[in-house]
Amino acid sequence: MADPKSPFWLGGAAASIAASITHPLDLTKVRMQTVPISSSSTAANPTMFRTLAYTVSTTGVRSLFTGLSASIMRQMSYSLVRIGSYESIKRRLTQGLDGPPPTSRLVLAAALAGGLGGIAGNPADILLVRMTTDSLRPPDRQRRYRNAVDGLIRLVREEGVGALAKGAGANTTRAILMGASQLASYDYFKHLFGSPRFGLKDGLGLHVISSLGSGFVATTICAPADVLKSRVMATSNSSSSTLDVLKNILRTEGPKFLFKGWTPAFVRLAPNTVLLFVFLEQFKKLWAKHANASR
Repeated sequence: MADPKSPFWLGGAAASIAASITHPLDLTKVRMQTVPISSSSTAANPTMFRTLAYTVSTTGVRSLFTGLSASIMRQMSYSLVRIGSYESIKRRLTQGLDGPPPTSRLVLAAALAGGLGGIAGNPADILLVRMTTDSLRPPDRQRRYRNAVDGLIRLVREEGVGALAKGAGANTTRAILMGASQLASYDYFKHLFGSPRFGLKDGLGLHVISSLGSGFVATTICAPADVLKSRVMATSNSSSSTLDVLKNILRTEGPKFLFKGWTPAFVRLAPNTVLLFVFLEQFKKLWAKHANASR
């Protein structure tokens, strides 16, 4: 019996669980990306573990989950749309084809889905960046959003509706790259390692290996756009465009900023990707089992 189509929201649910587990690493990554590089100060060039230790020592272990509500809001907008639309677009682009779908069509479907997700999730992304970096700001400049809903209301009230699109260019670019690299490469690795050449059966082992490969590809491709997105969203200066921020950072910090935070980004994205696809695959199986039993 053919497997029924999975519901659109399934990807958002899987991504929310994965993000809840890996949130401390996401917080660390964003904080590293928003601290300017300084050749004369080691404090301004923190390592992943130094940033984690500093966060725990100054604000406690619970602070590692600061901004979790924004992270879940982001997954239920950005990830829900990109994963759900990817499956739909992929079916349309590969309809009638025999054998594994061509990589080019997977990349196209994933890029389109990523762009849609980036637009949908932009407001939540702003809140996530601001909430995870708020304690790094001077006390008189801290926003102190109570949660994501409070932050969303205050963002519109204090900065206008247009603020919801702040950093949308960098964010959508990053989302397109993330979609094309993470979603498409996962399907590619899954077909590759599941082929007769490697002979892995469709199960947990195949899903984990494919996810790790996908995480490495996605981290490397998305690093520059991810750093730029964090810098743009962290500022309240509405006159600073993505291009202005890029020019300023290149002038003051040099091109090495493009891969700042790569290690925590991979350490965060690799397990996040594994958890995302493992949960997603299991949810799909459970949904198919339930749907077939109901027929």
